[in-house]
Amino acid sequence: MTTRDISSRLRAALAMHQQGQLDLAGSVYREILQMQPRNFDALQLLATIAVQQNKSATAIELFDRALSIKPDHAGSLNNRGNALRSLGRLVEALASYEAALRVKPDYVDALNNRGVALRELKRPDEALASYDRALRLKPEHAEVLYNRGELLLELGRPAEALVGFDDALRINARYAEALNSRGKAFDDMDRPEAALESFDRALAIRPEYADALNNRGIVLEDLQRMDEALACYEHALRIRPAYAEALGNRGNALQGAGRLTEAQQSYELALAIEPGNATVRWNASLCRLLAGDFEAGWKEYEWRWQVEPQSSTRRPFRQPQWTGSESLGGKTILLHAEQGLGDTLQFCRYATQVAALGARVILEVQPSLKMLMQSLEGVASVLTQGEHLPDFDFHIPLLSLPLAFGANLSNITNQPYLRADPGKVAEWKSRLGGRRPIKIGLAWSGSGANENDRKRSIPLSQFHRILDEQADFICLQNELRPADREMLQSLSGLQYVGDSLLDFSDTAALVECVDRVIAADTSVAHLAGAMGKEVWLMLPCVPDWRWLMDRGDSPWYQSARLFRQPAPGDWDSVLAEVINAGSSGIYS
Repeated sequence: MTTRDISSRLRAALAMHQQGQLDLAGSVYREILQMQPRNFDALQLLATIAVQQNKSATAIELFDRALSIKPDHAGSLNNRGNALRSLGRLVEALASYEAALRVKPDYVDALNNRGVALRELKRPDEALASYDRALRLKPEHAEVLYNRGELLLELGRPAEALVGFDDALRINARYAEALNSRGKAFDDMDRPEAALESFDRALAIRPEYADALNNRGIVLEDLQRMDEALACYEHALRIRPAYAEALGNRGNALQGAGRLTEAQQSYELALAIEPGNATVRWNASLCRLLAGDFEAGWKEYEWRWQVEPQSSTRRPFRQPQWTGSESLGGKTILLHAEQGLGDTLQFCRYATQVAALGARVILEVQPSLKMLMQSLEGVASVLTQGEHLPDFDFHIPLLSLPLAFGANLSNITNQPYLRADPGKVAEWKSRLGGRRPIKIGLAWSGSGANENDRKRSIPLSQFHRILDEQADFICLQNELRPADREMLQSLSGLQYVGDSLLDFSDTAALVECVDRVIAADTSVAHLAGAMGKEVWLMLPCVPDWRWLMDRGDSPWYQSARLFRQPAPGDWDSVLAEVINAGSSGIYS
């Protein structure tokens, strides 16, 4: 076969290649290579087919042969990088992209791919710079805009990401991946309706788009539309049965619907595919704890340290973590807060048990809890986060203490363990006054930063129904949402003293002055329970794991009485039950 014949065969093969006839084109490239083993075009085109057919190792071998002939071929260097990246060989892939850019500095595709590799190498600033350089060269490059948006989304900058996705969609209105990511950005910005609209647009273009179905399910789950969320996950799993993320999310939705056995089964299916999936393992631990399976639940709960935001807050102490098996006699141990105020209030109880093992206990807590924690028996020193730590032998995060002590439903100590300062109690009693013999403390909403706040907090526009002339009502919150603050001004029967609550020692003194606390699932409820003050707790249909399911009391607090929604979002029924509780109403 003459050189002219080979050139003709190469053109014919390239036409087949461009038409998607990969096997036919490949056979011709191989035929040419039998006659001309160093035919560069046949080598690099056959390598490209290998990439398209997910035969990355073969592709790399072929690209290396081609590059031995033309070491400075930017396209082959770029494509070789793609093959290396597909095998997880990111450092080598980056080097290949860099080599392509040395040959051709304005190579936009190589800049884009370099950005992807840098992002996967956890070098986000460099990745962003690579995308920005590509966009200066070609501002209307939809894929670069999309990749840049994905990185910004990962960096927690959804509003900026949204701009990139919208620009990509302006260039290509049928860019389903950009619509899917646009939906994730809206979800991160707490705009669920806009998120759903984006996912629906993506699915209209590509009805079998499993990722969009999965993400749509997440938003519906956040909106407490569990049946619709489950339908999305099921659809995604029909398309991709081994989709571990969708199986895990289906478990979350089943847990949110109170179907705990089915939820656990879905988590187990996800973990059979991805045993090291920390998010699924952590969510499965919450399901076990909610079901009362504390033995397995506490062990799996340690996976929280592999999941954001906990993973970025883990303390890198040189001292070992106490596991419950090491002797503490004559040792100093640091117990440190790790999550919210309510968590600290609930699990600081174990400080007394740790001290009983012969340890000198240092307790590190949030600043607003420092003064209150002075009343905790067995604690030698209370510090706030950021203060200088003295020498210690062991440490343990507060929420790892139940595991260390083997906590179960039969051995939890639920006696009061926190006390208010008597001097502050006296001050509050003289200040409150009041016309009625009964005083009720109220807390209807917690921190808006809590991911479950939409489920647990109750708008004052609903909550105020419990006010009655038979009792004096005192607000135990110092933070109010704008709508609640506006409404509070029109409620003569509810006294607000939040501006005087400087820390939890003030709140504890105020709690001591009331006869009962009625609260949503907030830190105030934990404070009342820890003090042994009667607390009526209003809970979502499926609550946070610590309140368990289907019971009116709590193993954690002997003074707590639980009122649960009969259906998701049904606070009216809970309020009616609270109002009617007791033979003489809530003021008995």
